[in-house]
Amino acid sequence: MAARIAPLTSPPTGDAAQPDWAWVARLLHHSRSLDDIEQTRLLPERKVLYQFCARGHDLAQILLGRLLTDPHDGVSVYYRSRPMMLALGADLEELAAGPLMRAGSCTGGRDIGVVFNRPGAGGPSVLPAAGGVGAQYTPATGWAQAIRYRHEVLQDPSYARSIAVVLGGEASTATNGFWAALNIATTLKLPQLFYVEDNGYGISVPSRLQTPGGDIVANLAAFSGLCILQGDGADPAEAARLTAQAVAQVRAARAPVLLRLKVPRLSGHSGQDTQAYKSEQLLREETARDPLARLHAYLVPAQMSEGQWSALAAEARAQVEAAIERAIAQPAPDPQQLTRFVYSEPGAPQRQGGLLPEGVALPPGTMTAHPEPARTNMLTAIRRTLDVELALNRRMLVFGEDVGPKGGVHGATLGLQDKYGPERVFDTSLSEEGIIGRAVGMALAGLRPVAEIQFRKYAEPAAEQLNDCGTMRWRTGNRYAAPIVVRMPGGFFKVGDPWHSQTNEVAWVHGVGWQVAVPCNAEDAVGLLRSALRGNDPVIFFEHRAMLDAAWARRPYPGDEFVVPFGRARTVRAGSELTVITWGAMVERCEQAAAASQVDAEVIDLRTLAPWDKAAVQDSVTKTRRCVIVHEDNLTAGFGAEIAATLAQENFFSLEAPIERLAMPNIPSPHNLGLLDAAVPSVARITRALQHIASL
Repeated sequence: MAARIAPLTSPPTGDAAQPDWAWVARLLHHSRSLDDIEQTRLLPERKVLYQFCARGHDLAQILLGRLLTDPHDGVSVYYRSRPMMLALGADLEELAAGPLMRAGSCTGGRDIGVVFNRPGAGGPSVLPAAGGVGAQYTPATGWAQAIRYRHEVLQDPSYARSIAVVLGGEASTATNGFWAALNIATTLKLPQLFYVEDNGYGISVPSRLQTPGGDIVANLAAFSGLCILQGDGADPAEAARLTAQAVAQVRAARAPVLLRLKVPRLSGHSGQDTQAYKSEQLLREETARDPLARLHAYLVPAQMSEGQWSALAAEARAQVEAAIERAIAQPAPDPQQLTRFVYSEPGAPQRQGGLLPEGVALPPGTMTAHPEPARTNMLTAIRRTLDVELALNRRMLVFGEDVGPKGGVHGATLGLQDKYGPERVFDTSLSEEGIIGRAVGMALAGLRPVAEIQFRKYAEPAAEQLNDCGTMRWRTGNRYAAPIVVRMPGGFFKVGDPWHSQTNEVAWVHGVGWQVAVPCNAEDAVGLLRSALRGNDPVIFFEHRAMLDAAWARRPYPGDEFVVPFGRARTVRAGSELTVITWGAMVERCEQAAAASQVDAEVIDLRTLAPWDKAAVQDSVTKTRRCVIVHEDNLTAGFGAEIAATLAQENFFSLEAPIERLAMPNIPSPHNLGLLDAAVPSVARITRALQHIASL
């Protein structure tokens, strides 16, 4: 049973500061009933295994959610945001099905039940939530920048008042994601609302250990370009006024606002948390601030009778009970579908994210090269491909540290900002979390972001965003995907060092959902980069620094429509005695070693590692009956180990000699030239290995 999206049910219209309080009360009772039944019945029965209660946070979220009605609003939520989902019109059965791990939940049972998503269907989009605290901030900032781009550059007037909203607890304000997003949003003056639900605790850690004095607002008082509002999120009138003021301010000023509302957390962090770390006095004080009780006091008898309140509460409880029973009756997820939607599938585009859901189709290109007479280096080939694709696709943006006037630290974007303007080719702050998270949000909003990470090692601060991006299609059951392209130079160049010369491409091969390209020459760089830029999956495009201007890697430019499909290896040199499997900078060395070895060696350049051309490798090894695998990454758990294991399992009886692996020792890349030569597989070392395996 596929996860479904219920029709949007918008809250009643009217005075922003004066909600339809009966509607608010009904949703608040819905939220409380869901939490209560899960905690008191479904958790003990082990029908729900992972539960996060929103009691105390619920009223203010509902009051905020009722104001997010623009069709291009983007809402980035976290694990305590179910009341927001209710206010945005999510179906009770769908919300109940999440913790129950049913097929009809918003993830189809693939993710924990409080990690929500909701593609926009005539109303705001709920960006796919992640389980990591603080991971929700920078994608929201990317959505906010996409709003500005689509309005000002693509000239779409329907984005004139759209905003991005991100929800988080006060503990999340200590994370990299919060500070990266805040820095970007204020620097660029983006239409983004930071909504901080301050309950005083991050699980058991009090807010005074999260930020000085436990007061994020006091510490941001001098933050330039930020409007700050704060108040009591458990007070109905004050919460209604402040949420209306915050949303109106962002819509009108097109600049960021931070709204901090203090709320009580009336249950533990999760279903297993007894809150033993809180004093009895604090628990009594929090109970006295319960927004449900305060809403009752606010409405009864001034706006409704006690009987009306009781009837409304009973009706809401009955609706939740019925929704839970329907959710329990849903089928469990189908194990036969378990491996679907790791990557895009032909004829089954995601509902939101990237170009395809909006009907934007780029030409498929051709695998036939139309080479120009002159040879070009790999760096120039990459720059020219970016140029061609920027001209073709107005939704494409190129950004990263130093990619603007400087043209990138390697020169790959030189002149592109002059040609396409700072809205499309631009510098970013020094925050890889911000670069990648922002790219994810842009892709979710229908753009094609091309982010540069200056060196492979510098990707580590963005690891959470990269991992979340790769898993997005699978964990949302193909509702969402973020097809971004991340250009990532690395590898040795003249010398090495532990910070600029790392390869470790295997990390992203192991990362679910990523395609990984490692071209070794200018022609393949053009074809693979164009395939990435016109494709529908996130791609790590690894640019080896030693090959960017290497004479061996120069090739004729193959044409503006040339593509190389992912997962298709290239036979560099045909042979019958031994197969050499390699990629990246090692292709040149393996070709030279094969020529020097007097062994009739077949050299195969994989070109892409995810997917990799298993058939080509197996066909070659079946023919030659011997195999040597050469790569620059460390030996232990390098991608060569995956190839060797596959051959040992599936082609064991074709082999007449042990599989040989040549790689870096398990050390960082050394800086001294002598040490580097001893670490990276050399032509001489590869030659000796070929001769040895051929002799067995």
